[in-house]
Amino acid sequence: MWHSAKLNYKSCGHKLIEVLNTSHSAFFLLALSLITTTAIAQDFPDAVGDFSFDSSSFGDDFFIQQEDNKPDWLVPFTFKLSQQIYGQANSHEVQLPDGTTRQKPAQIENNRLSLLTRYQNPFASGWLLQASAQAKLYWSGDYEYRANDHHIDTEFRLNEFFVQHSADDQSFKLGAQTVVWGENDGNSVLDVINTSEFRDLTIIDIEDARLNQWMLVWDRFGANKHLSTFLNLYPEFNPPPVRGSPFFFEPSYNLTDYKRDKPLFEIGTRMRWTFTGSDIAIMAAYLQENQLRYEAPVDGTGDAVAKANDFLLLGFSANRAIGKLLLKLDLSYSQGILADVLYSPLNKTMPPSVRTRKINQLGGSVGFEYAISNDQNISMGISAQSIADAEDKLRTGESMIADDVSGNALVRYSNSLRNGDLLLAATVQSALDAATLLISLSANYTLSDNLSLMSQIISTQADNDSALAVLDEDVRIGFTLSWSF
Repeated sequence: MWHSAKLNYKSCGHKLIEVLNTSHSAFFLLALSLITTTAIAQDFPDAVGDFSFDSSSFGDDFFIQQEDNKPDWLVPFTFKLSQQIYGQANSHEVQLPDGTTRQKPAQIENNRLSLLTRYQNPFASGWLLQASAQAKLYWSGDYEYRANDHHIDTEFRLNEFFVQHSADDQSFKLGAQTVVWGENDGNSVLDVINTSEFRDLTIIDIEDARLNQWMLVWDRFGANKHLSTFLNLYPEFNPPPVRGSPFFFEPSYNLTDYKRDKPLFEIGTRMRWTFTGSDIAIMAAYLQENQLRYEAPVDGTGDAVAKANDFLLLGFSANRAIGKLLLKLDLSYSQGILADVLYSPLNKTMPPSVRTRKINQLGGSVGFEYAISNDQNISMGISAQSIADAEDKLRTGESMIADDVSGNALVRYSNSLRNGDLLLAATVQSALDAATLLISLSANYTLSDNLSLMSQIISTQADNDSALAVLDEDVRIGFTLSWSF
C-alpha cells in the first residue's frame, strides 16, 4: 500500500528527460501477443459447456437474496447505504523530511454518507450486463468539506460497467473492469495493470483501492488451461491525492492531467495451467506506468507538465495447496521503468539536480494462506523489487536515489464468531526497511439481515525521513453503519 499510495513528488520542480516514444519492442510484443494468442487458442478443446451466472460475481459480503415481492425492474439492483465517521484520536506533532513540523490535532477527518449501487442482469442466454456506481455526500468535519471552502461536497463515480458474452469455451467482456494477475493479495508485483487510489486511511488494501479501466478482455477455457488477453485503448493514471487528505502534499507546481497528444494503448496475455493442487501461469504485457511523472514548466511558472512512460512486463505466478496451506509465488521483470537519479556535476559550483533514467526491475512476491479452522484464517505476503542493471544505466556523476531493494510485508488474520455475525480482523503492513508501519484492527457486527456496524482502529508509524512521515504516530478510530437492501 505504501508504495502504491505515494506520488513521486521529489521529481516535481526538476527538469525530467523526455519520455521515449512507443518503442519498436512494444509493437513486437503486440504482434507476438496476437500470434501467440491465435496459435494457443487452436489447441483448446471445445468442452466447457454453457456459461452460467450466480451471486458469486458480487461477492458474498454484498449479494442480497431478492424478495419475491420485489418489483421486476429492481431485481437486478442491490444497494448499500453507509454513514462513515473517522477521526484522528491523538493530538501530536510530526517532523517532515524537509525539517519542518506539522501539528496534527485530534479531530474528525471523515464524515460522509455513501450509496453504493450494483446492477447485474443476465438479460439473455450467455449475456450479462454488470455495473456499479457510488455517490457520496461529504458532511461538516470531513476533509473534503473543508477543502470545499466549508460547504457540503458531492461526488459520483462509475466504478464498473461492462457487458459479457459467453458461449461454449469463450468469453468476451467489454467495458470498465479490472484485470488481476497476481496470486498474492494486497502486495503482488504483478498487479500493476489497473490504476489505484488510496484517498485516505479508510482504504488500506489494494483490492479496495483498485480502479476499473475500459478494456476488451477475451478468455478461452480448456480442460486444464485458461488463456486471457486484454486490450486497453485508453489507459488511465493514478489520480493525485485529494487536497486535505492524509496523503496530500503541496507540490511545487499545479499537477495537471496528462495531455494525450499521441495514442496510448496497453495489451497483455496470460496463459494459466491447472494441475491437481496447483496452478502456474506465464504472462507478457505492454503497459503504461500507472504513476505519471511531472516536469517543471518551461518558464518556471504555471502548471507542471505530466509525462507518461511505457514499459514491458514479463511475469510468472504459481500456487500450491498442501492441506489447509496455500503457497503463492509471483515473479516479474519490468523493462523500461523510470527511476530518479541524483546528478552531482564535476563542477562543484553547480548544485546537484534530479534526473530520470529508464531502468529494468526485478520483482518477487511470496506468501501463504492458512485455514486455521472453518472460522479462522491467516495470510502473509512479502514483496520486494530490485533494480536489475543500475550501473549500466547511470552516467558519470549519477547515483540512484532509491534503495537497491524496496518492498513490504503484509500479514492478515480474520476470525468469524457468533455464526458469522461477528467478524474480527487484523492487518499489519510494514516496509521491508521498517520505515513505515500500519496496524489495523476491525470488528464487523451484523445487527440484522440488512444492517451492519463496523468499528476500526488504525495506527501508523513512519520515520521522519520517509515519504509518509506525515503519518507518524497517527491513531484513527472510525465507525461505519451500513444498510443493505
